[in-house]
Amino acid sequence: MGFDQVGYFGEFGGRYSPEILTEALEELEATYKKLSKDKKFQKELAYYLKNYVGRPSPLSFAERLTKHWGGARIWLKREDLNHSGAHKINNAIGQALIARYMGKKRIIAETGAGQHGLATATVGAMFGMETVVYMGAVDVKRQNLNAKKIELLGAKILPVTSGEATLKEATSEAMRDWALNVSTTHYIVGSAIGPHPFPTIVRDLQSVIGIEARKQFKKERKTLPAAIVACVGGGSNSIGMFAGFLKDKSVKIYGAEAGGLGPKPGEHSATLTYGKTGFLHGTKTLIIQDEYGQIVPAHSVSAGLDYPGVGPEHAHLSKTGRVEYRMVTDEQALSSFIEVSRIEGIIPALETAHAFHVARDVAMDLGKKKDLIICLSGRGDKDVTEVLRLLGEGKHE
Repeated sequence: MGFDQVGYFGEFGGRYSPEILTEALEELEATYKKLSKDKKFQKELAYYLKNYVGRPSPLSFAERLTKHWGGARIWLKREDLNHSGAHKINNAIGQALIARYMGKKRIIAETGAGQHGLATATVGAMFGMETVVYMGAVDVKRQNLNAKKIELLGAKILPVTSGEATLKEATSEAMRDWALNVSTTHYIVGSAIGPHPFPTIVRDLQSVIGIEARKQFKKERKTLPAAIVACVGGGSNSIGMFAGFLKDKSVKIYGAEAGGLGPKPGEHSATLTYGKTGFLHGTKTLIIQDEYGQIVPAHSVSAGLDYPGVGPEHAHLSKTGRVEYRMVTDEQALSSFIEVSRIEGIIPALETAHAFHVARDVAMDLGKKKDLIICLSGRGDKDVTEVLRLLGEGKHE
């Protein structure tokens, strides 16, 4: 684990939060700095990742997709096989342990697609912690299965009806809760966003994805892949995947963000394409905003990418050119959702479907002698009902 003392990634990052949260953030920073070097904590975290989450997740060769696309060899980092069905559990386990070390008995979380809420509810049940999950009312409806799972695990869901009633509003409400209950509560931020030290903590806890993938691929192929691809909303699965390869200059890195319905404001969540520097949820980053600096509502067919900002490290990686970020429309993501299900026998999360679309283009460009790894960040059980509603049931039979 690394620790960024300053909390900046180039010009992005920092801590721009209400004064009432300063003490809690400083406590979290000091605790994490200590635990990141603590062998007992590392051993405990490794134990839960192996015996509860099921790590290491497999790196599998996608034979059918490789043949179907006719380009580079395709490999899948199978985060969808983790307990609770996505990468989110890696971070939730780690932050729950940090909360326990700080003596906090209550944990809260924001969630869009429901996977982070589900992961938080899962660890809350396992560690016996009171758990509250904030979820936009729109997302409660379109991710109803995950909402029901969260309640089944004993957590309380608080639907947020303000604004667009999606991830941004859920995050804002969770921040307000934390400000009022800092002495007893830890806010498990689910993505690589928020004030320092959250982007660093989330990156470090998710870096297990990229570190494992690099090690597994080298063992299998005796070399490194030509490219890696992951989807980007706030950016937790992607920054975790990228972390294992950022120093490998021979590896091209691609992020897939939500192009939604088109380029008009309010129709997309393509922060890295259209965003401008600003401040959101306690950090300096790229934000979708109007000429007056007001946040423009975001849109994506996938609830987990429906956010008008992005993690500050992604903003930095985009500005420096180390990572190339591409837009994927709702229509393209839905097409990839169906394609991967039919060709590879894996139903991917709608978020991950964006990565598959970019990966297909990259694979064709690379050619047959190269290898490409896709971070399959989560499974798509949660999305099936919504996809069938959008496409019309039976339309793709």
